[in-house]
Amino acid sequence: MAWSATMIGALLGLGPQMYSNALRKLPYMRHPWEQVVGMGLRAIFVNQLVKWDAQLQEDLDKMLAKAKAANERRYFIHNT
Repeated sequence: MAWSATMIGALLGLGPQMYSNALRKLPYMRHPWEQVVGMGLRAIFVNQLVKWDAQLQEDLDKMLAKAKAANERRYFIHNT
């Protein structure tokens, strides 16, 4: 998953810069450092987004387990 997120981020960083240069009828790689910076920053962003999503899913699973346990305790206390 890390490679795919990195590649998607790099493409999302490269695409807008090349599109901007194409709209202005400039060479695609006019300032190559801009593409490198854009690709790097977007790749970092997408990787952090994937990590954040995994942590969010883990936290949600913990909260649902706690809620289920609380519901089971409440159910068994009232029925005894």
